[in-house]
Amino acid sequence: MNMYKPSALRAFLDEIGAAPKKSLSQNFLIDGNIVRKIVALAGVKPGDSVLEIGPGPGVLTEELLLQGGHVLAIEKDRKFAQTLSRLQTPDQHLRVIEADALSVPLDQIPSHTKVVANLPYQITTPLLARLLPRQDVFESITVMVQREVAERMLAHPATKDYSSLTVFVQFYAELHYGFTVAKSCFYPAPKVESAVVKFLLKKPPTVSSQEEFFQMTRRAFQQRRKMIRSSLREDYTPASIDLGLQKAGKNLQSRPEELSLADFLILFQEIEKK
Repeated sequence: MNMYKPSALRAFLDEIGAAPKKSLSQNFLIDGNIVRKIVALAGVKPGDSVLEIGPGPGVLTEELLLQGGHVLAIEKDRKFAQTLSRLQTPDQHLRVIEADALSVPLDQIPSHTKVVANLPYQITTPLLARLLPRQDVFESITVMVQREVAERMLAHPATKDYSSLTVFVQFYAELHYGFTVAKSCFYPAPKVESAVVKFLLKKPPTVSSQEEFFQMTRRAFQQRRKMIRSSLREDYTPASIDLGLQKAGKNLQSRPEELSLADFLILFQEIEKK
């Protein structure tokens, strides 16, 4: 069934007795051109292992299968999980797991898997926090997110969108902006514009503790208008903060948005806990 039209999608939803759920951030793609552009950006080739999260009615799933992907689809909504099997053909590879993507074990997923998904927006950040550190499993992540989230992830230092999220994702991946997606490409139409971004996972920088590094960057950005010397002084010695800023070539009055990932890494090497 071609569900690139709202009427066709509504007919399918009526047939299975389902409706988009706000609680699961369900906004379904109804633009075939966008679906094909997502799969093309992901670079899915025959035989590729693909993880799709939140496939819903399966419009993107169908295109991934047409391109020869071996698709593992994780769907929390029981009705959609049960109906995805209709896309299975003898020469295509589809496995469906009815589960929450935030709790599915990742260790049994093949290495070099490509994630391709129209993500449920309410779980975008926690989901990326799970996936990005696993370069042992995932080769790339191509996902639809809110446009403002995409802009934050791709932001440069000294801009309003630059944040601890930017530092986090750039720690683990090279990011590429794909394209913007209009509200009209979804049913129901979301309240925000969307964007497709691609993450190429890489070996992260070596630090003594990734958890403590990100604790430091989050603390720094909690009061982004404050100087780093002020925002970090409760946790670290002032002298070590100053030394880290100096070694990074930064002014002692620097604010967090003025430091690049490389600068934060130098700062982290020098700071000492109280």
